[in-house]
Amino acid sequence: MGIFDRLKQGLARTAGALGDAVARVLAPGRSLDASTREQLEAALLEADLGAEAAEALLDDLKRSDGADPREALAQAALRYLSAHLPAAPDLLSPLPLAETEVTLFIGVNGAGKTTTCGKLAARWAAQGSRVLLAAGDTFRAGARAQLEAWAGRAGVEVFTAAEGMDPAALAYDAVQRARAAGHQRLLIDTAGRLQTRTGLMEELKKVHRVCGKAMAGAPHRVVLVLDGSNGQNMISQARLFSEAVKVDGIIITKLDGSARAGALLPLSRELKLPVLMLGVGEGLDDLQPFVAADYCRALVGAA
Repeated sequence: MGIFDRLKQGLARTAGALGDAVARVLAPGRSLDASTREQLEAALLEADLGAEAAEALLDDLKRSDGADPREALAQAALRYLSAHLPAAPDLLSPLPLAETEVTLFIGVNGAGKTTTCGKLAARWAAQGSRVLLAAGDTFRAGARAQLEAWAGRAGVEVFTAAEGMDPAALAYDAVQRARAAGHQRLLIDTAGRLQTRTGLMEELKKVHRVCGKAMAGAPHRVVLVLDGSNGQNMISQARLFSEAVKVDGIIITKLDGSARAGALLPLSRELKLPVLMLGVGEGLDDLQPFVAADYCRALVGAA
């Protein structure tokens, strides 16, 4: 199955509802009058695009006379994203560093950070990189075992510490270990934290600072992992994490189980953070680089 087919399959719940509504309400040749506009707006809001994005897409559709409705909506969504979303760096390509590249993964509980780390480790290892995973969640029961299982699947090493160890101390030791052993990439999995818990966010800031003490310039990338099934709730999460540390890009997971995949549009307008990858399933190949045109077509069920 190709990359676009995986994405389309992963977004099927959103695309089914949204694409069917568009095809039904805006058949070729039918004008976008007050009645059809209201029906389409309801479908767009159901997919969690938000009022501002829905209005922008509907205004854009006025200029698509005679076009296939799904294709027209996909193009309108693409124009919207292009206006608001920064170009995403290629997360899969290494940075031009002489030493270890350190990537810190952050996000709320259950967003899929550990799974994302494991999938990326497997992909980078398959490309020939020496990868080290660091189990920075030192408090959640089973967190270390989960990352160790992923390390086994990926064929990479994992750095762990005793349960309850200071996460910042673990991060420092992991960076030192990666540099000494010549690992090209270090992926630090952090504990899930509620963005409203001040103490936990301060702890995250400390982990970030300590990485820089262990190696100048580290972490070289901070990736925020968001659960796509949370819809527009992702916006408040992303905003508060971005206030704590500089976020270089986001990965949105669990879109295959969500009917709210349209939330990426208001997220792009509010946060202006690059979207690096999308998770559309549990398989190793179901974490895909974000391509705006493919996402927009899959979102509405376009061919």
